[in-house]
Amino acid sequence: MQKTVNEKMLNIYFAGSIRGGREDADVYARLISFLKNRGRVLTEHVGDASLLGKEKLLTEGEIFTRDMEWLEAADLVVAEVSTPSLGVGYEIGLAQSMGKRVFCLYRKTADKRLSAMIAGNPFLQIVCYTNGLEAQKLLDDWLAECLPDKISLGHAEVTRGG
Repeated sequence: MQKTVNEKMLNIYFAGSIRGGREDADVYARLISFLKNRGRVLTEHVGDASLLGKEKLLTEGEIFTRDMEWLEAADLVVAEVSTPSLGVGYEIGLAQSMGKRVFCLYRKTADKRLSAMIAGNPFLQIVCYTNGLEAQKLLDDWLAECLPDKISLGHAEVTRGG
Protein backbone atom coordinates (compact mmCIF):
# COMPACT_ATOMS: atom_id res chain seq x y z
CA MET A 1 0.00 0.00 0.00
CA GLN A 2 1.33 3.44 -0.91
CA LYS A 3 2.04 5.85 1.93
CA THR A 4 0.32 9.24 2.01
CA VAL A 5 2.02 12.46 3.10
CA ASN A 6 0.27 12.34 6.49
CA GLU A 7 1.40 8.82 7.32
CA LYS A 8 4.35 8.31 9.60
CA MET A 9 6.58 5.27 9.87
CA LEU A 10 6.72 3.96 13.43
CA ASN A 11 10.16 4.57 15.01
CA ILE A 12 11.08 1.78 17.43
CA TYR A 13 13.95 1.90 19.91
CA PHE A 14 15.00 -1.67 20.72
CA ALA A 15 17.02 -2.10 23.92
CA GLY A 16 19.00 -5.22 24.79
CA SER A 17 22.10 -5.99 26.79
CA ILE A 18 25.41 -5.14 25.13
CA ARG A 19 28.16 -4.89 27.72
CA GLY A 20 26.09 -6.71 30.34
CA GLY A 21 26.33 -9.89 28.25
CA ARG A 22 25.75 -10.85 24.63
CA GLU A 23 24.35 -14.36 25.20
CA ASP A 24 20.95 -13.20 23.89
CA ALA A 25 22.24 -11.46 20.73
CA ASP A 26 20.50 -14.06 18.53
CA VAL A 27 17.21 -13.48 20.39
CA TYR A 28 17.62 -9.72 19.83
CA ALA A 29 18.34 -10.26 16.14
CA ARG A 30 15.14 -12.28 15.67
CA LEU A 31 13.03 -9.74 17.58
CA ILE A 32 14.56 -6.86 15.62
CA SER A 33 13.89 -8.65 12.32
CA PHE A 34 10.26 -9.09 13.37
CA LEU A 35 9.95 -5.44 14.46
CA LYS A 36 11.45 -4.20 11.17
CA ASN A 37 8.28 -5.46 9.47
CA ARG A 38 6.27 -3.16 11.74
CA GLY A 39 8.35 0.00 11.67
CA ARG A 40 11.83 1.48 11.56
CA VAL A 41 14.08 -0.04 14.24
CA LEU A 42 16.50 2.74 15.10
CA THR A 43 18.81 0.45 17.08
CA GLU A 44 18.98 -2.64 14.88
CA HIS A 45 22.72 -2.90 15.64
CA VAL A 46 21.80 -4.36 19.06
CA GLY A 47 21.12 -7.70 17.33
CA ASP A 48 24.49 -7.75 15.55
CA ALA A 49 26.67 -10.56 16.99
CA SER A 50 29.82 -8.56 16.13
CA LEU A 51 28.59 -5.36 17.78
CA LEU A 52 31.21 -5.18 20.54
CA GLY A 53 34.01 -5.11 18.00
CA LYS A 54 32.30 -2.46 15.90
CA GLU A 55 31.54 -0.20 18.86
CA LYS A 56 35.24 -0.10 19.76
CA LEU A 57 35.55 2.36 16.87
CA LEU A 58 33.32 4.84 18.75
CA THR A 59 34.04 6.80 21.91
CA GLU A 60 31.79 6.44 24.95
CA GLY A 61 30.52 9.97 24.27
CA GLU A 62 29.70 9.18 20.64
CA ILE A 63 27.72 6.10 21.67
CA PHE A 64 25.83 8.08 24.33
CA THR A 65 24.99 10.95 21.96
CA ARG A 66 23.89 8.62 19.16
CA ASP A 67 21.71 6.51 21.43
CA MET A 68 20.09 9.56 23.07
CA GLU A 69 19.23 10.98 19.64
CA TRP A 70 17.62 7.66 18.69
CA LEU A 71 15.73 7.47 21.99
CA GLU A 72 14.38 11.00 21.51
CA ALA A 73 13.30 10.13 17.93
CA ALA A 74 11.56 6.91 18.99
CA ASP A 75 7.79 6.60 19.17
CA LEU A 76 8.11 3.70 21.62
CA VAL A 77 10.64 1.40 23.24
CA VAL A 78 10.84 -2.38 23.19
CA ALA A 79 13.32 -3.77 25.73
CA GLU A 80 14.40 -7.39 26.09
CA VAL A 81 15.27 -7.48 29.81
CA SER A 82 16.18 -11.13 30.42
CA THR A 83 19.91 -10.34 30.64
CA PRO A 84 20.53 -7.72 33.34
CA SER A 85 22.04 -4.53 31.93
CA LEU A 86 22.76 -1.13 33.43
CA GLY A 87 22.41 0.45 30.00
CA VAL A 88 18.99 -1.07 29.31
CA GLY A 89 17.76 0.01 32.75
CA TYR A 90 19.03 3.53 32.09
CA GLU A 91 17.34 3.62 28.66
CA ILE A 92 14.05 2.42 30.18
CA GLY A 93 14.22 5.11 32.88
CA LEU A 94 14.97 7.83 30.32
CA ALA A 95 12.18 6.62 28.04
CA GLN A 96 9.79 6.79 30.99
CA SER A 97 10.90 10.35 31.83
CA MET A 98 10.32 11.29 28.16
CA GLY A 99 6.78 9.89 28.34
CA LYS A 100 7.47 7.09 25.86
CA ARG A 101 5.60 3.81 26.02
CA VAL A 102 7.87 0.94 27.06
CA PHE A 103 7.30 -2.77 26.46
CA CYS A 104 9.59 -5.18 28.32
CA LEU A 105 10.01 -8.80 27.25
CA TYR A 106 11.35 -11.17 29.89
CA ARG A 107 12.24 -14.88 29.77
CA LYS A 108 12.00 -16.16 33.32
CA THR A 109 14.74 -18.57 34.36
CA ALA A 110 15.58 -20.24 37.66
CA ASP A 111 18.91 -18.42 38.00
CA LYS A 112 17.82 -14.87 37.01
CA ARG A 113 15.23 -12.58 38.52
CA LEU A 114 14.02 -9.34 37.01
CA SER A 115 15.11 -6.20 38.85
CA ALA A 116 12.44 -4.90 41.24
CA MET A 117 12.93 -1.43 39.70
CA ILE A 118 11.64 -2.85 36.42
CA ALA A 119 9.22 -5.50 37.74
CA GLY A 120 7.61 -3.10 40.21
CA ASN A 121 7.29 -0.13 37.85
CA PRO A 122 3.60 0.40 36.96
CA PHE A 123 4.57 2.62 33.99
CA LEU A 124 6.07 -0.33 32.11
CA GLN A 125 4.27 -3.08 30.20
CA ILE A 126 6.16 -6.24 31.21
CA VAL A 127 5.42 -9.66 29.77
CA CYS A 128 7.04 -13.06 30.23
CA TYR A 129 7.60 -15.25 27.20
CA THR A 130 9.08 -18.66 26.57
CA ASN A 131 9.84 -18.61 22.82
CA GLY A 132 10.16 -16.31 19.83
CA LEU A 133 6.69 -16.91 18.42
CA GLU A 134 5.11 -16.08 21.76
CA ALA A 135 7.20 -12.89 21.99
CA GLN A 136 6.08 -11.87 18.48
CA LYS A 137 2.40 -12.40 19.35
CA LEU A 138 2.78 -10.37 22.54
CA LEU A 139 4.49 -7.58 20.59
CA ASP A 140 1.78 -7.51 17.94
CA ASP A 141 -0.96 -7.36 20.58
CA TRP A 142 0.83 -4.50 22.38
CA LEU A 143 1.49 -2.55 19.17
CA ALA A 144 -2.20 -2.83 18.23
CA GLU A 145 -3.12 -1.37 21.63
CA CYS A 146 -0.69 1.52 21.69
CA LEU A 147 -0.63 2.78 18.10
CA PRO A 148 -1.98 6.23 17.30
CA ASP A 149 -5.15 6.31 15.21
CA LYS A 150 -3.26 5.90 11.96
CA ILE A 151 0.34 4.88 11.50
CA SER A 152 2.28 2.84 9.00
CA LEU A 153 3.46 -0.58 10.15
CA GLY A 154 6.13 -1.42 7.64
CA HIS A 155 4.31 -1.71 4.31
CA ALA A 156 0.80 -2.05 5.70
CA GLU A 157 -1.35 0.79 6.93
CA VAL A 158 -3.29 0.28 10.13
CA THR A 159 -6.28 2.43 11.01
CA ARG A 160 -7.57 2.14 14.55
CA GLY A 161 -11.11 2.62 15.70
CA GLY A 162 -12.86 2.31 12.38
